[in-house]
Amino acid sequence: MRIRLAVTTLALATALTAGAALPAVAGTPGSNAPASANPTVQDILDHLPDGVVAGALIRRDGVGAAAGPVAADAYIRIGSVTKTFTNTVVLQLVAEHRIDLDAPARRYVPEVLPTAYDRVTVRQLLAHTSGLPKPARTPGPADGPGWQLKSVTPEDLLHDSLAAATDAPPAPGSEQQYNGLNSIVLGLIVEKVTGHSFAGELERRIIRPLRLRHTSLPAADDPTIPSPHAKVYADGQDVTGQSPYPWAEGGMISTAADLDRFFTALFRGRLLPPAQQKLVFELPKVKGAADNKNCLGQEACYSIGGLMRYKLANEEYAWGKTGSRPGWDNGFFATQDLRHRVVYSLNPTGAGNDLPHIKALVNAALAD
Repeated sequence: MRIRLAVTTLALATALTAGAALPAVAGTPGSNAPASANPTVQDILDHLPDGVVAGALIRRDGVGAAAGPVAADAYIRIGSVTKTFTNTVVLQLVAEHRIDLDAPARRYVPEVLPTAYDRVTVRQLLAHTSGLPKPARTPGPADGPGWQLKSVTPEDLLHDSLAAATDAPPAPGSEQQYNGLNSIVLGLIVEKVTGHSFAGELERRIIRPLRLRHTSLPAADDPTIPSPHAKVYADGQDVTGQSPYPWAEGGMISTAADLDRFFTALFRGRLLPPAQQKLVFELPKVKGAADNKNCLGQEACYSIGGLMRYKLANEEYAWGKTGSRPGWDNGFFATQDLRHRVVYSLNPTGAGNDLPHIKALVNAALAD
């Protein structure tokens, strides 16, 4: 696999000098780096495998730092980082008493959820404990040229996914299984409750108040991305232009600087009242499903607020969210006090495992 890597956040400031404890991670598969107990972000970027072009911007102890040529205003397709925006909008509506957190989701959208899921609550959708089936396959690079212009409506994706389910669903609330269908249903609930488009509610509730001037949820028939942006490839195809059909699950476009602004506001309680703010960092008290590989273990790691908890090499926890689209792997992670934080964006060109690079960079940026 060849990867073009851009790790970005905030604004350029000083040269990157801060290091972080990361026992043995520098020796990730395919890396040219010598084993090092305390590599810096710069060390990791300097020793990535051949064919990897890298840059990084981070913020530590209130000081911006940069390595590499990547700008904080480059547009990226943020993929499943969108889910945190979605959960935040839903929790705002909960605070306004327009959505009942523990009400059955079918109360709001009976037309898209069959009676087999009548016990699934809004809280369980937020926490990925609903037991909904895996999403049906959607267009991708394997379909050849032209797939980028194909879109799938939220309703059709739900219908196809439910129709394809063959196994009996687990009891709602019994285990956590990360699943984009939860976010699809949540987006439909937002539209039903407010009478407005989900994109419109995002704009009114988050994008405009935070002045996220480079953040949007494009229409399903709009494959473009504003400039400046990387030109990205997957399976030998230029996939820079593609339909944002994952919608409330993963369709947003943003920049590193805007993502940093959003997550900083979310962590500091600027978007939610105290009762809902507590849920931003609250994990459901259930086991992780056997194939819930994103949590890197057998315990639940996704919060009701849409964040992922990740244990750093120094045994402290960071919080953030990963997201991907063909040609992009992105994410934000920070210590809960926001003293250290990082936004990254990788541009993988084909199949392969980006996780070792992501783990190494997040640890180096955040761990003391």
